[in-house]
Amino acid sequence: MKKLVLAAALTAAASTAFAGNYEEPVMEAPVIVEEAAASSSAAGIWVPLILLAIVAAVVAAD
Repeated sequence: MKKLVLAAALTAAASTAFAGNYEEPVMEAPVIVEEAAASSSAAGIWVPLILLAIVAAVVAAD
């Protein structure tokens, strides 16, 4: 009789552990960070260098 009560108690405890529906785990997509294609940093320095060269040429010509 004790085994029957113990089995019934374990069955009742186990059934409450599995209450509800099983939901598959949701896997989020990995975050991919893409750097924007920037122009070369040397490209931004060409214009000031050319202007400086023109000003130096004008000053040297005087």
